[in-house]
Amino acid sequence: MPPTNPGRRRALTDAAIELLAGSGAHGLTHRAVEQAAGLPQGTASNYFRTREALLLAVAERVSELHLADMAEATRLTEVSADGIGQTVDLLAESLFGAATVLRTRYLAIFELQLEAVRRPAMAPALAGMRATALRLTAGHHADLALPIPRDRVATLITLYAGALFTLVTAPPESITREGVHEVAQAIVQGSLPGTPAT
Repeated sequence: MPPTNPGRRRALTDAAIELLAGSGAHGLTHRAVEQAAGLPQGTASNYFRTREALLLAVAERVSELHLADMAEATRLTEVSADGIGQTVDLLAESLFGAATVLRTRYLAIFELQLEAVRRPAMAPALAGMRATALRLTAGHHADLALPIPRDRVATLITLYAGALFTLVTAPPESITREGVHEVAQAIVQGSLPGTPAT
């Protein structure tokens, strides 16, 4: 039975996120994770018997962090009379944060998505993250009375994901709030009824 120390498990998966972002999937080894987390040799393999198990645990951790951020953003947001403007502002803030403060996490997510193409066992974990994000995003939009209808939320997420990849992989110094805001406006316009669905 694997160890159950949640703090140590988080330390390992958080170190793995940093490694994925900095070195790519090829740099993710049990020993490298232990060294990055400052833990003794053998710790990572005690928690995650295989490299695939380690990758799955990282996918679960980034999903947990992402969903917690979504919930917090919704909790702090009040319903506004300008639903379109509010939607643009929420997306712009989310994209800007992902491309700056949370850049490492999203680089790790992209690495995981590429690994899932090569490792079919990982695909369900990432599909689960997408399904949960879709459900929660639709719920948040309904709670805040935002103008994107439920049947267009998948389009919104698809456009957001493309913008996210472009911004997170761009040189950090090229990211500006104004530029990100323009991208968010285009995403919202492309998600409103009357534009072709994906």
